[in-house]
Amino acid sequence: MRVIENITYDELHIDDYATFTKTLTEDELVLFAAASGDINPVQLNLELARKATYRERIGYGMWAGTLITSALSTVMPGPGSVHLEQNLKFHEAVELGDTLTVTLTVENKLERHRVKMDCKVKNQHNVDVIVGSSLIVAPTDKVSLQEPSLPRIEIET
Repeated sequence: MRVIENITYDELHIDDYATFTKTLTEDELVLFAAASGDINPVQLNLELARKATYRERIGYGMWAGTLITSALSTVMPGPGSVHLEQNLKFHEAVELGDTLTVTLTVENKLERHRVKMDCKVKNQHNVDVIVGSSLIVAPTDKVSLQEPSLPRIEIET
């Protein structure tokens, strides 16, 4: 099992960066729809997606946005971070099978342990999918813990 260790406010420096990568699978798409209640047909119905402006079903932009939150809570700064604000601009649709890479960069350190992070999400073609920023409270105490194991979920259609 993987160990997750945070980076405290005092350890963070301007221009420090980290990455987090994940691929959008059919199961991820369906789980996001079920968890969020967003059942937009362009994500779930190929025929309706083709009648819209897309060739194929597309993924949820906010699924890609949650990858930023995942990166903040598990990679940099990691456990103990508190997400206060997020500003996102969506540039491209996410397609099934896309592998997205989040890059977080420390833009500014503020008072009260707040950190402004530049956030970019690119697909496997190095195309910007999301560009934005997050304001977080960085942890002040060092934490190192075992990555929790999540239960296996099966999807029935």
